[in-house]
Amino acid sequence: MKKSTRKSLPILIVATIIAFLFLLPLVWMVFTSFKTLSESMASSSILPSAWTMENYLSVFSSVSEAPILRWLFNTAFITAVGTVLVVIVDILAAYSLARLKVPGKKMIMGMVFAALAIPGIVTLFPAFYMFKTAGLLDTYVPLILPYTASTMGVFLMYNFLISFPKDLEEAAYIDGATQWQILYHVIFPSIKPVAMTLGVITFLGIYNDFLWPSLVTNSNDMKTITLGIATLIQGANFVNPAKMMASTVIATIPAIIVFLIANKYIVKSVTNTGIK
Repeated sequence: MKKSTRKSLPILIVATIIAFLFLLPLVWMVFTSFKTLSESMASSSILPSAWTMENYLSVFSSVSEAPILRWLFNTAFITAVGTVLVVIVDILAAYSLARLKVPGKKMIMGMVFAALAIPGIVTLFPAFYMFKTAGLLDTYVPLILPYTASTMGVFLMYNFLISFPKDLEEAAYIDGATQWQILYHVIFPSIKPVAMTLGVITFLGIYNDFLWPSLVTNSNDMKTITLGIATLIQGANFVNPAKMMASTVIATIPAIIVFLIANKYIVKSVTNTGIK
């Protein structure tokens, strides 16, 4: 065994143990979702003795009590629109502050920096009363509009753009490209990993949000998957661990798929930042 391998072996062992501890609850959740009611309440083994799809069929068949497909649609629509708007708005705002002659640029950036220090809970109830006064509660508007911009995204994009070389943009100007063409064909391909990272962070933030949807939604049909699953397991299903785990697995799968697809962009973004 090489000397370098011997030195890295303890680190690999520790990393494997930590990864196992983090994955164990997920593995237990998945296997429990395939157990029967009696086994999920009485058995302490991870693997089910008798595999069953009854819990998943029950979750999808309880349309009146738990319209999970409707919750998934609401969540997909809200996260997709919110994520796209965040990425577009933050890129345009960061590009304007980094490249264009915007009046009061330093003051605006100072406000962006100051906004990063404000906890989100501080703006939660003023935003709630604003939407309540406008009569927009229990609609898609309050579920999407607060997510349409992110000071963290503007800060992230701005710091990337100020270190981005202007030579390529100047060459494009000489070739007769417009401002929008430069932004789309020159800037965006370079910041794509950062934009994807921002998109994934935003997606997961919107997808996992529980407090804000619980404030602005009243009807069962307007709930997101996170809020819907939370209310579902607090009802009669609280005494059915297997069904609780099945509904939780359904809620977890979309987020895992998105993260796995965008993982390479996150790694590339971190690598590029490290190189700079």
